Amino acid sequence: MFVFESGNVAAATAVKLSRAQVIAAYPITPQTPLTEKLSEYVDTSVMEAEYVAVESEHSALGVCIGALSAGSRAFTATSSHGLLYMAEQLHWAAGARLPMVMCVVNRAVGAPFNIWNDHQDSISQRDAGWIQIYVADHQEIIDTVIKAYKLAEELCIPVMVCYDGYYLSHTYMPYEVPEQSAVDAFLPPYQYRHTLSPDNPVSLNTVTLPGGRLDIHGEFATGYMELRHSLDLEMKQAVAIYERIDGEFGALVGRGGNPILQTYLCEDADIVAVALGSMAGQLKDVADSLREQGHKVGVLALSMYRPFPGAMLAAQLAGKKRVIVFEKALSFGQAGALYSDLRASLYACENKPVLSNYILGLGGRLYKSSDFYEAILQSIDRDAACDDHMGWIGLGR
Repeated sequence: MFVFESGNVAAATAVKLSRAQVIAAYPITPQTPLTEKLSEYVDTSVMEAEYVAVESEHSALGVCIGALSAGSRAFTATSSHGLLYMAEQLHWAAGARLPMVMCVVNRAVGAPFNIWNDHQDSISQRDAGWIQIYVADHQEIIDTVIKAYKLAEELCIPVMVCYDGYYLSHTYMPYEVPEQSAVDAFLPPYQYRHTLSPDNPVSLNTVTLPGGRLDIHGEFATGYMELRHSLDLEMKQAVAIYERIDGEFGALVGRGGNPILQTYLCEDADIVAVALGSMAGQLKDVADSLREQGHKVGVLALSMYRPFPGAMLAAQLAGKKRVIVFEKALSFGQAGALYSDLRASLYACENKPVLSNYILGLGGRLYKSSDFYEAILQSIDRDAACDDHMGWIGLGR
């Protein structure tokens, strides 16, 4: 069934189809319509779930942590300072290996106060131990939320599904809603291997010493460092597992493919533009225009940012003349976070491209297709210099 709705409604529909059992909600622009739609589903019995309206984002994630520990599939959503207020709980949920899904509707972080879109909120939490997936349109929102539940529950690692505030959250686009029967066949009921129960009382996440020790059963239990090592190793498995999950989903609904990287005109490209989120669609139009002028430009949209698919990116980009990274976030005192990660992944390549990095769109600063067009042409002109380059788009507007 095709519908014409907002990105927030697409996300809420996916949560309903995934049969989440506990919704923890606290409003913050621009994610508020998502949790409002879920409250409507619960209130009208379209969805069977417990809707918990809390007093803060910190509490929202706390409710999800409790629900997941007790064996219930849970969901929440947030943006900007709401995500930052969750920071303590983000690390707790990941360290406790709780398989939840949370939508982050990307919005700028203060000070000064700003309610418009950039990626600084989720990028600032990239090292909290959560899988991060960025989507480019409404179809990807609904499909990715459903697939994220299966990924989280197979790995026992929480997943953030990130999408651009206003550009996607409030705009309307046509997208296809999968049948409930197909989602049920794809996503089995939630079963947590460490579910708390009064019949089997246990203590979870107690103080862990630097080294291992015998547990209450006399068996050797690893220490804190081994637990972190395990989380890192198993998170890296998410790349291959998510590709398999995407294939399973596609077999049921007839959509999918390339869930980690999405390429456009990259096969023969000399220059590749790389981006997260909704910018990728705009860049495709720019690439088409530049192709008409004889410039071999392609576009690579990165969907999974954590774990970082460095080997896949290196395989796609090694041998290209120049790679241009456009991003709406900054690692202060360094460069764009995506640019830094990509540059590190290409370090060992014998035939690595020259890189350019452009920061744009911070705090909702307008960027046009002509900005991408001019930036790519400037980078082409710099090829003779053969140096990496960082610039800003839209300063002073």
